[in-house]
Amino acid sequence: MARARELLDVSTIYHEPAVPDFSRGREILDRFPAAERIVVPSHWNIPSLHGNAGSVEDWVRIKRSTLVLGVKKGLAMRPNGRSAHFIAPSTSNGCAMACAYCYVPRRKGFANPISLFVNVEAVAAAIARHAARQGPLTEPDTIDAAHWVYDLGENGDLSVDAMVSDTVRDLVGLFRDLLNAKASFATKAVNRDLLAYDPQGKTRIRFSLMPERIARIVDVRTAPIPERIAAIDDFVAAGYEVHVNFSPVILYEGWEADWRALFEAIDDAIGPAARAQLKAEIILLTHNADLHAVNLGWHPKAEDLLWRPDIQEAKVSEGGGANLRYRTGWKGQWLARFKALLAERMPYCTVRYAF
Repeated sequence: MARARELLDVSTIYHEPAVPDFSRGREILDRFPAAERIVVPSHWNIPSLHGNAGSVEDWVRIKRSTLVLGVKKGLAMRPNGRSAHFIAPSTSNGCAMACAYCYVPRRKGFANPISLFVNVEAVAAAIARHAARQGPLTEPDTIDAAHWVYDLGENGDLSVDAMVSDTVRDLVGLFRDLLNAKASFATKAVNRDLLAYDPQGKTRIRFSLMPERIARIVDVRTAPIPERIAAIDDFVAAGYEVHVNFSPVILYEGWEADWRALFEAIDDAIGPAARAQLKAEIILLTHNADLHAVNLGWHPKAEDLLWRPDIQEAKVSEGGGANLRYRTGWKGQWLARFKALLAERMPYCTVRYAF
């Protein structure tokens, strides 16, 4: 894929000692035979990568050229109740893209290249056991009408991960065969290899969208917004449930006109099948003072949009992080206005979750 070549040209692989013991680990290593291999004690403990705020000029190079392989230790499901019922154990962490607002680097170094976990069978077995214990979904809810939904991509982008290994194909196949469960992941990439995975309605892909002119500034190294919109019908036809994430919603002078134009572009592009099943999540921007400071070293233009202390306030997240969010009271008014704009142009698009 041309897009894969643009995003990734792996020349260095850091991997835990046990990685070659797993078939998926050997497959990935064999896929990049010319890459330098560096054994590390832990995928979390790579001093040259993690906490590297001083390497901002090297971020894109690191993301393109570096891959990390490890073994997933924790296999527990976490309750969610918003976008999904449960957060499944991640099969990856980090990303080849470089969105200026991304929260993942706050936990794992700012360059944050893709880390893939090679014990895929253990992750899949844990999901299957958990789903079996749940039994049928007792009643429809805002997450899904018939299935327990498991988010697979909390800390990465599975469309890009699928350019490196068959793990995403394996997970789509797993949920195809689980009678009471459905997979879900958000993406800012368009990987058309996924069209051949035959999900049979059991995987929900959520294309993240925002106004095109803003995405050109903050969605660094992602698929262009028109490309994401153009993929919706094709993924529906291939058997995916396709939703949209309006995320993050960034407030600035003229935001309403830009979002109205985006809604018009979506409405003009998608067909009846996509409209009949389309739902949305709306997530207003959450920012972070540490990320702001680092962004000033490599992408200050993005901070003109993201850093708005005049309309933001400090708030501690559920995970204990000190973040900046749009001010209480105002945020509710802006969210209501956003929903009204969406309903005007796309009344068929139900809002499943807004925050």
